[in-house]
Amino acid sequence: MSSRVIRKTEAERRSAVMPDPEAARADFSWQTARDLLEGMPGGGLNIAYEAVDRHVAAGFGAEIAIRWLGKDGTARDLSYQELDGQAARFANVLTAHGLRRGDRVFALMGRTPELYAVALGTLKAGMVFTPLFSAFGPDPVRTRMEIGEASALVTTATIFVRKIAAWRAEIPSLRLVLIVGETAPDGCVALAPAMANAPDRFATVATAEEDVALIHFTSGTTGRPKGVVHVHQAVLSHALTGRSALELTPGTSYWCTADPGWVTGTSYGIIAPLVNRCMMVVDEADFDLERWYATLERERVAVWYTAPTAIRMMMRAGEGPARGHDFSALRFLASVGEPLNPEAVIWGKKVFGHPFHDNWWQTETGGIMIANTKAMDIYPGSMGKPLPGITAAIVGHRNATLAELGPGEIGELALRPGWPSMMRAYLHEAARYAKCFVDGWYLTGDLALRDAQGYFWFIGRADDLIKTSGHLIGPFEVESALVEHPAVAEAAVIGLPDETAGEVVRAYVTLNASFFASEALEQDIRAHARRRLGPSVAPREVVFRENLPKTRSGKIMRRLLKARELGLPEGDISTLETDEK
Repeated sequence: MSSRVIRKTEAERRSAVMPDPEAARADFSWQTARDLLEGMPGGGLNIAYEAVDRHVAAGFGAEIAIRWLGKDGTARDLSYQELDGQAARFANVLTAHGLRRGDRVFALMGRTPELYAVALGTLKAGMVFTPLFSAFGPDPVRTRMEIGEASALVTTATIFVRKIAAWRAEIPSLRLVLIVGETAPDGCVALAPAMANAPDRFATVATAEEDVALIHFTSGTTGRPKGVVHVHQAVLSHALTGRSALELTPGTSYWCTADPGWVTGTSYGIIAPLVNRCMMVVDEADFDLERWYATLERERVAVWYTAPTAIRMMMRAGEGPARGHDFSALRFLASVGEPLNPEAVIWGKKVFGHPFHDNWWQTETGGIMIANTKAMDIYPGSMGKPLPGITAAIVGHRNATLAELGPGEIGELALRPGWPSMMRAYLHEAARYAKCFVDGWYLTGDLALRDAQGYFWFIGRADDLIKTSGHLIGPFEVESALVEHPAVAEAAVIGLPDETAGEVVRAYVTLNASFFASEALEQDIRAHARRRLGPSVAPREVVFRENLPKTRSGKIMRRLLKARELGLPEGDISTLETDEK
């Protein structure tokens, strides 16, 4: 754990949405979240109604909902009124083709304006929205559509021809394929003319709180991906955590860089900002350092939510490219996707004037559970404290029963069930779902500890923990120490079998610009790690890589490194984005 601390000023605390986090936790009830919502006239709760309909009805329709930035440099603003109209048109297209409440609409597309109409229109119609990564290959797409029993698919002509056409007829549930643009392959429907001919009014379906709204797919270490089910009640969590954890308030210029195929791209890239009546910046393009810095400056972004991978890429380029840019509009920076190394938190403060605030949640939790909020002092490397309404603990088995562990003890991070965005099921896997809940706790599968001040610290996934010479080593601690070396941009640590020690630590690293792999550098990095961690914890070997295997959401896949080293099955690698070389 880092002993460093970034103290918040009184002005920062007073300016926060939640200026006294401890009091907010003590006084909390979920009615607080309900007060941020309206509910539908006559009863019912629908995410789309809370995200767009009610703002238009209240006279805010002219405000900008989305500022869309195209890859080619074009830009387009969509007001709440326009977004509501486009969502209504899409809902009418679905119903005109015979789809009904509860049907499942899959989106396989990038960050284009159509995506947001598809998401909100699907929810307006009382149907279920499922986003997929547009870069998925044919097999991952097919697997997810089979598991999810897709009723409709929205995609592009290029993606359809390359990835879908060959097996479309083999998905019996799939009744409609909509193609973005003016034309469509045979057997599909062109979305643009269908939308143009559809009415821009639609009576949003009065869904119930427990009606299914979203299905997100997440990979396990083995087997098929899991279909995680969320309901309309999740919007309570999205609304409240958007405010308390991310400082989202009406009119805020907000940029979430997450891909729409990832749960963050829906929960905090669509729902939370729109429910809180923000102006979302949406960039169609992938990461480009100068483009990102220019966007932060030009769009006067106030709240920025991005991934550790992107932060490390910025760090790898050094501070030079940031110089000359005006980041004065920024008031809150946050990160999610995997634990944020302490150096990245401090680097944010140095370059942007604000530290990155780490937080923790999972696809299964549906929303942020633990966070460093604006008014809290930050201990770099910590994921923060539970948000109001969330009860978290570190648990372990003692005398064959599950018990809460004390400060400083490593165990499994567990949450008391009952928050609104908690998953309701794994599709077709009731036994797998039931195993997540033991003795009144949801078991996350993450190892962590809680310190004496109540901050939580990530150690690693339960199957990532390294046992060497009687020591239990969390890979994140070793990786964070390695990243402190000036040559190291990214690091991944695994344990490999050893007859004497049980396991030995091996590290894989990528290098910052101007550093080159050599035996001398490898020795210097290992020496740095020994000084920081001690010889029993430091890696025995450092292996240089051009890239590390990551999911498209930015998580380094340690298990894949280990499986390849040991010749073990790789499990589900459908979310793999980059690979080591």
